[in-house]
Amino acid sequence: MILKSTVTERNYLTKVVFLVLLLFVLGSCSKDPIREKQTNPPPPSTDTSYQYGDFVINEGNFTWGNASVTYINPSENAVTQDIFYQANGRDLGDVAAMMKIHDSLAYLVVNNSNTIEVVKLKDFKSVKTISGTGLNKPRAIEFVNDFEKAYVTNLVKDISVIDLKTNSVYKTIQTPNWTEGMVRYGNYIFFACIGGYNLPNSERNPQILVVDILQDRIVDSIKTGKEPLGMVMDRKNKIWILCTGGYDNFEPPSLLRVDPVLQIVEQTFHFQNSTGTPSRLCINGTGDTLYFLDNGVYQMPVTSADIPSAAFIPGDGHSFYGLGIHPTTGNIFVSDAVDYVQNGTVYQYNQNDGSLIRSFEAGKIPGSFCFSVKPSSK
Repeated sequence: MILKSTVTERNYLTKVVFLVLLLFVLGSCSKDPIREKQTNPPPPSTDTSYQYGDFVINEGNFTWGNASVTYINPSENAVTQDIFYQANGRDLGDVAAMMKIHDSLAYLVVNNSNTIEVVKLKDFKSVKTISGTGLNKPRAIEFVNDFEKAYVTNLVKDISVIDLKTNSVYKTIQTPNWTEGMVRYGNYIFFACIGGYNLPNSERNPQILVVDILQDRIVDSIKTGKEPLGMVMDRKNKIWILCTGGYDNFEPPSLLRVDPVLQIVEQTFHFQNSTGTPSRLCINGTGDTLYFLDNGVYQMPVTSADIPSAAFIPGDGHSFYGLGIHPTTGNIFVSDAVDYVQNGTVYQYNQNDGSLIRSFEAGKIPGSFCFSVKPSSK
């Protein structure tokens, strides 16, 4: 999971401790931290369907319990807010980290509530809430196979193993503290392990843990830079890892390319002119172009000899926070958290020239994206 900040790649992302404290202070200053809801929520329309479309996962304010999901219907150019609440008559929870789709179900990882909400993708009605023993502030989810199990990373410790038939935690894989993103290669999943979330970076031992999925056991590790929060795999089966350098700027940020066969770092790119804290590493559907945030949105071919010196999409005063690349259109979705209290904004840009296609309002602190694509008819 690298469905981490699922919290928060930020989601407590690159500056986890700082962001948690910031949101706590902002929350304590608010006169009314609870969202106003109708006493009796309206029932969802009988023809409502979320089977295909784009989803914005809004983290919500830390400890306020106001996480939500915004749905974008691309065929009708329509936006629907808070679809979990509309479908279930209750709030999603506290700090939604990510959403990932498996078959006809969507799994919503809710970090501070220590839950995973399982909903029917068609109408977003809840079928199960995974909670309790075995979860330790979940961050991301990855499906190991179609019918048996999934792995969930956690902010506090260990990797949770989910039985997909019962949607429950049936075992854990012990890890040295906080785990975040993950990618699969063959019979192995590579997990980003940051170290103790409440420890200074000088005392953390960041690494990539290699887990044998047949045995649910750690079999190797690869040393990385501080805070390896983002992980993706390219078209040549190379794993890319974005290391922020630490919430306290312990070291310069770096981008690593790992050979999953030899399980070694084969190249390291150092950020020389970073204007912030690089975060939210993504890759396009064809696996040939990387994207990440560093105040603006940066675009980097996987064949590049160096990190780009200028943003593909400048920040221009925005508080860019979340990033997603549509798997078929290649369009770039980036969120602006504004002041981390009021509702955020999502911008959709063209992949070719970075021109703005549209913008729309989302929920509070839009942090990640999920895309459900209708199969093409041939």
